This record gives sequence, structure tokens and C-alpha cells, in this order.
Amino acid sequence: METDAQLAERDRSSRSHEGQEERSRSSRPRRGLGRLIGGGPWRRVGVLVAVCVVFVLLLSAFVVQPFLIPSGSMENTFRPGDRVLVNKLAYRFGDTPRRGDVIVFDGTGSFVQKEPSQNPVVALVRGAAAAVGLAEPAETDYIKRVVGVGGDRVRCCDKRGRIEVNGKPVDEDYLFPGDAPSQVPFDIVVPEGKLWVMGDHRSDSRDSRDHLGEPGGGTVPVDKVIGRADWIGWPVGRWSGVHRPAAFGRVPDPAPGGAHG
Repeated sequence: METDAQLAERDRSSRSHEGQEERSRSSRPRRGLGRLIGGGPWRRVGVLVAVCVVFVLLLSAFVVQPFLIPSGSMENTFRPGDRVLVNKLAYRFGDTPRRGDVIVFDGTGSFVQKEPSQNPVVALVRGAAAAVGLAEPAETDYIKRVVGVGGDRVRCCDKRGRIEVNGKPVDEDYLFPGDAPSQVPFDIVVPEGKLWVMGDHRSDSRDSRDHLGEPGGGTVPVDKVIGRADWIGWPVGRWSGVHRPAAFGRVPDPAPGGAHG
């Protein structure tokens, strides 16, 4: 039979052993996230900022990208300095650009025949800033409105000066006030898988009309489309959605070969 002295001694021994184990566990180096966010408050702030930056860049790369409007070629729909939000999921699941959509695309091979060379470090920094709308987009990125899709016959102009798509005149109420639909006559059948695009400020826009004599005939491959401009995100006073004009809803489907009178 154990005496009170023996019980007290064993109890002290047990507490001493548990204390050693606790100190041993607490002295082990932290691993994973615990080790990463350990240290002082400034380190935690730095980690939080880094996580936020990575999240924003991933969001911009795959979901929604802010796009800084660099010129007046899309006035008055967009103004220089506007930040539009480009929906990169718009055409990812089987949908394709439609007449009237405002798209951002890579013009390499269509509007730009040779990609401009630049310092890799500068390109990386500028690309990261452009991805969050803090810098102008790459020189090869453009924002324009889709006027014709594959198979469409697009021509300028009818007797009232309107552009026709598949023989149907389009009343473009989004054009810059006072602008004619086009001062340059053209008549083209858009190849399948390509797009005919134009700026809303026609007299201040270099678009498909300016590249008729180049490879591709001024059309843009669908697979070069980065996304659809769906919202104006900045400045706050211009918050609004970007909608497809109703005028294109009356355009008929192209006839075989794009032949319309």
C-alpha cells in the first residue's frame, strides 16, 4: 500500500515529465504556414500583401482583368483613362464573340505583323502593372467592337452612309457624335474563325479598315481574343455595364459564301 509521501512524489514526477514534453514541443521549429507567418508583425503584413498580390494576379490572368483605355478610339463608349473589366470567361465554355461585343484581343499577326522588342525586365514589370490596370496595356493589345463574324459580308456604305452586314444596314447609335460610320469604302466577306472589328470613334481609330492590304485582310482570329469588356470599373462616376447594341439583333445570318446583294 502506497503512502501519502509516495503518491506526492509520483505526482511531482509526472508533472515534471509533462512539462519537459511541452517545452520540447514548443521548442521545435515551426513548419508550413505557421513558420511562414511567424515572426514579427511586419513579416505577417508582408506575407499578407504577397498573398493578396498573387490572388489579384491569378484573378486577372484567368477571370477578370482591368484594362486601361489608352486612347480615344472607343469614345464615347470608353474614354481615355477609363478602366474596363474584361471578362476572360466569356468565351471559355463554347460561346464565341458576337456582333456588337466589345472585345480585347492580341493583335499580333493581324494588326501588328511583328511583335515589338523590349527589355524583358521592363516587359515583366509593365505586364504586372497592366494586369491590375495601373499601366497601359501591351502595344499589341487592342479594344474594339465586333462588327462582323465568320461568314458575314460587311460593306460600307449604303445610300445613307450606313454600314451593312449581310445586306442589313446597321444604325450605330454608339458612334462618337458627328462621326460617319466610315470614310473608307470597303466590302469584305469575313473568313470563318475571324472577326471584323472597328472602333466607336471611327475618325480616331486604327482598326480592321487600316489593315485591309496586310496578311489576314484586317480580320482578327477568334483565338486571339483575350476577353469581352463587360463593365466600366473606374472612375466611380462611370460605373456601368457594357451591353450589346440591339441594332445587330436584326442582322440576318450570312448566306452561303457570304453573298448578299
